[in-house]
Amino acid sequence: MTLALVLVIAAAFALVLILGVTVSTRLQLSPGSARVQRIEPIDIEAFRNLVDPAENEYLRRRLTAAEFRTVQRERLRAASAYIRVAGRNAAVLVGIGQAALSANDGATVDAARQLVDNALLLRRNASIALLRIYVALAWPHSALAAAPVLHGYEQLSGRAMLLGRLQNPAVPVRLSAN
Repeated sequence: MTLALVLVIAAAFALVLILGVTVSTRLQLSPGSARVQRIEPIDIEAFRNLVDPAENEYLRRRLTAAEFRTVQRERLRAASAYIRVAGRNAAVLVGIGQAALSANDGATVDAARQLVDNALLLRRNASIALLRIYVALAWPHSALAAAPVLHGYEQLSGRAMLLGRLQNPAVPVRLSAN
């Protein structure tokens, strides 16, 4: 009975999460907006520190179990904030890439296609990572699997900079903060 109740609650939570992501995506991509200005840079080093398994292990060894759970939950909340920003940036870049697909230059079209592919993959990975974070908030000792989001965001950053240089070399596209 308890397992069934947990599964029903988890399914309802997942449904709310999916609907929330869908609604927020539709609200973010309004046509005609200045998309590049809506990109929010992410501090990649801080994000990398939050999802580093070695850092989690270090904290687990140094803190008491209660302190570790408290600290881990705060780190998970911070990681979820980074992942939400990465997902929003990916949504903006999907729109930028789709707009660039109509270019006459073959290199630009290829870069735009790669950007859209990477952005869509990052959005999917971000949704999965957020779900895992919400599970980890309930059980802080579970493993955090946000590394695909970090790796995907770094790749997406490179693709966005390439497309930006091909389209307009004078305007830089920055996805990470210094």
